[in-house]
Amino acid sequence: MPCGTCGVKDHFIQRFGRAPRWIVRAPGRVNLIGEHTDYNDGFVLPLAINRAVWIALQPRTDRRVAVYSVDYDQAGEFSLDDLHPQQAGWIEYLKGTAWALQDAGHCLTGWEGVLHGDVPLGAGLSSSAALEMATARAFAVAGNLDWKPAPMAMLGQRAENKWVGVNCGIMDQLISAAGRASHALLIDCRSLDMQPVPFPPGVAVVVLDTTTRRGLVDSAYNERRSQCETAARICRVPALRDVTVEQFDGLADGLDAVTRRRARHVITENARTLQAADAMRRGDAPALGHLMRESHRSLRDDYEVSSDALNAMVECAAAQEACYGARMTGAGFGGCAVALIRADAAQDFVRATSAAYQQTTGLAPAAYVCQATNGAEVV
Repeated sequence: MPCGTCGVKDHFIQRFGRAPRWIVRAPGRVNLIGEHTDYNDGFVLPLAINRAVWIALQPRTDRRVAVYSVDYDQAGEFSLDDLHPQQAGWIEYLKGTAWALQDAGHCLTGWEGVLHGDVPLGAGLSSSAALEMATARAFAVAGNLDWKPAPMAMLGQRAENKWVGVNCGIMDQLISAAGRASHALLIDCRSLDMQPVPFPPGVAVVVLDTTTRRGLVDSAYNERRSQCETAARICRVPALRDVTVEQFDGLADGLDAVTRRRARHVITENARTLQAADAMRRGDAPALGHLMRESHRSLRDDYEVSSDALNAMVECAAAQEACYGARMTGAGFGGCAVALIRADAAQDFVRATSAAYQQTTGLAPAAYVCQATNGAEVV
């Protein structure tokens, strides 16, 4: 199946008999470091990757949206004047985005199109945020709306929180909306300040898919979020980002053992993320890799969101000479790891790591050498 711009254009022509008026794309993301910090008002350091959701579309004269999904081989349609949540499914992300945009005062125009994506589902690479931001970009171009990445990302997050019912933070939608080629973005999840950070020379980022999926982990996610809120309340701060590593030593006695571990991860992860951005600005790949390794240990031992498969993948990656550092990425319990490696050894690294992982687990992994790309755009 053809992918990307050409693929979605070809499918549109097959379905409608003519070329689309516009094609939009919004990328998935991988987070280098800064995990489970976003909903604690903290810092994250993601990059938009060269895997995305594309929508080829043309305007309609009525206020209806009709979309065909290539990936699901399904068609969906809804009226902008009669939006109601229904059963779960890909069309709900489009409806939710439309609802959030209209609720914020945007005047929307109907359109019809074809949707296709190559962001692996359930792998922790934010396929849902890519779909929301591609949808928002489609509504923006069809309705001649002003595209402002941060406000649009907040509306995408609202759609996922309130319409879809997933209590996610802002990072996924923001990096999908505002990514920059050849850079990661240091994002302050409280102020939404974004600082592009260049990659050190001669490095590559590899996403390592364990091919295990998270399943139903909403309860674990919500439990950890609640534990963080409890810790912040006991520490008498608005959020855990307001506690430094040095301050935490004096406050930890008021927390039970589990809550203390959860808080320690968030507080130290915020510090690691800021240190990682500094290392990137210096071009210090070894220092960045060390911080990634420390992040994985914290996620595994303090936040307890890793898995046997993720631990095995990280260990297999770290054993390769070309690897500066590796860690789980995303919500956890399955999905992907991310590795920072020497670019000139990328193919050898992928082969060796994949073979070692398969030998260790019996599972066949997938690996993607990623480039940092721009955020949601008309192509």
